[in-house]
Amino acid sequence: MMSKIFVSGLANVETSCAVNQFPIEYQAVDYNFFGINSIASGVGLNVGLALTSLSDEVTFATFVGDDTAGESVLSVCKPISDLRIARCEQTPQSVVLYDKSGKRRVYTDLKNMQKIHLPDNLYTDLDAFDAFCLCNINFSRDLISKAKKTGKPILCDVHCLWDIHDEYNADFMKAADVLFLSNENIIGKEEGFVRKLIEIYPCRIIVVGMGSGGSLLYEREHDRFTMIPSVYTRPVVNTVGAGDALFSAFTHFYIQGATAVDSLRYATVFASYKIGESGASKGFLCEQKLQELISGLSS
Repeated sequence: MMSKIFVSGLANVETSCAVNQFPIEYQAVDYNFFGINSIASGVGLNVGLALTSLSDEVTFATFVGDDTAGESVLSVCKPISDLRIARCEQTPQSVVLYDKSGKRRVYTDLKNMQKIHLPDNLYTDLDAFDAFCLCNINFSRDLISKAKKTGKPILCDVHCLWDIHDEYNADFMKAADVLFLSNENIIGKEEGFVRKLIEIYPCRIIVVGMGSGGSLLYEREHDRFTMIPSVYTRPVVNTVGAGDALFSAFTHFYIQGATAVDSLRYATVFASYKIGESGASKGFLCEQKLQELISGLSS
């Protein structure tokens, strides 16, 4: 079953570099054979590609510069059925350092992304979509009220949240029917933090990604927490993009009508497989292969 999903978010070029350990000891030169790779990535692009791999009909709105990095982004975007590209001065870039355990340090250069707006003509047909994945980049903020008027589900990932009153993410949290976040800044306080969030924001579902510890799901309808454990599908190479994969697969199954619990279980397997490959925009299973993998894990 295919859903029509509008994704608005960042596209950039990501350079990943394997390191022996954190902290990194200083040395002038380190020969890192086959340990450095560059690929088009970015939360919006990752989500768009993951949903496309799962056979959803994706419309992806983003900014790309007239530069070499922009050419790289456009080449990787090709599988997405409907690209709505606005031009910017320079394409954003990021550098990801990661060790053998999957720990990472990300440096992101957004260029002028936080100061520009998508042209209105890129989103005049929002009533045609089944759901909206609005990534928490500033230019997605312009779509919030228009997407809300359609009555269709809005899904947002605010990543490393530590303040329930976070000014930057407040608009996204107010709009989201489904809200994802990481526990990186609230380790050991996840359930209490979610309780505080639901006092302020109207989200129907909240998912807290906890890395190898699994995911915590809250459903307002049942006032219920469910812990979904992590699974092992193949050796971990790089955990960057795991959250995007989890968010995308949950969106795919939930919009199709699966329960929130089942959607998160399927998404956990999808994300586990994804991190067996380096590069946040690679490693996505199609739905058939995912179902086969889930069946194998269950047997």
